[in-house]
Amino acid sequence: MEAQIWSTFKVICITFLSFWFLAKIFRRSKLNSPPGPKPWPIIGNLNLIGSLPHQSLHELSQKYGPLIQLKFGSFPVVVGSSVEMAKIFLKTMDVTFASRPKTAAGKYTTYNYSDITWSPYGPYWRQARKMCLMELFSTKRLESYEYIRAEEMKSLLKEVFKSSGKPFPLKDYLSTVSLNVISRMVLGKRYLDKSNQNAVVSPEEFKKMLDELFLLNGVFNIGDLIPWISFLDLQGYVKRMKTVSKKFDRFLEHVLDEHEERRKKTEGYVSRDMVDVLLELAEDPSLEVKLERHGVKAFTQVLF
Repeated sequence: MEAQIWSTFKVICITFLSFWFLAKIFRRSKLNSPPGPKPWPIIGNLNLIGSLPHQSLHELSQKYGPLIQLKFGSFPVVVGSSVEMAKIFLKTMDVTFASRPKTAAGKYTTYNYSDITWSPYGPYWRQARKMCLMELFSTKRLESYEYIRAEEMKSLLKEVFKSSGKPFPLKDYLSTVSLNVISRMVLGKRYLDKSNQNAVVSPEEFKKMLDELFLLNGVFNIGDLIPWISFLDLQGYVKRMKTVSKKFDRFLEHVLDEHEERRKKTEGYVSRDMVDVLLELAEDPSLEVKLERHGVKAFTQVLF
């Protein structure tokens, strides 16, 4: 009896594997995949990508052509390396390739893909794009901030004049004036001013937070490419993402609390900065997708 059961089990397994292999063969025969190097088990073609990925991809395109297929870990990747291929990706099939892959950076640093950069293509993304074009970056609104740019430029020239006759780090001056302009346009005031004794974060710390955010949104995270080992966080990137996200959340909560308090105290309040506009949109019942508080914070963060 046991022998018959074991024999039946083997037959079922063999049948299942046969169907699986046949399905894989037929599926593969229907696809006209682009040329490319043969992938290795587990890592795929990651062994061919050096410290400068764009140069590695260029070298591969010289060998395999303007359209190649690679495999990064568990995921197939198609690379276009010519003007014609770029038109196909960005114009002919733009909707197909509109969404970015979901990675740890989008999950942990943008409130679970809540900003326009990482949110998948769909109603929320289209609404976000419309908000940017019609509200946040309209010609009228940007022109209304001209006085901010003029004032900050005068402030920069004064600081440069004070340093005349001796060497000074121009990069730091330009970084500061850029942050001051953005801070006043987005947040309504210099939240990062050194003279602000009640600042929730110092200008130096905020610059470090921004540098960390930019870095972590562009790293080559192994866990994104080989998901079944993502829990190990081999490079420590996810831990750093969670840390910088907490720091930004603390700052953004402070900003939103101040803006909401000001809006409540002033009757007939008129929006002055971009956070005001976002909070106003969050109260708009006509939006196709409601803009939640975490969405307001995600948009505020990405505006920097």
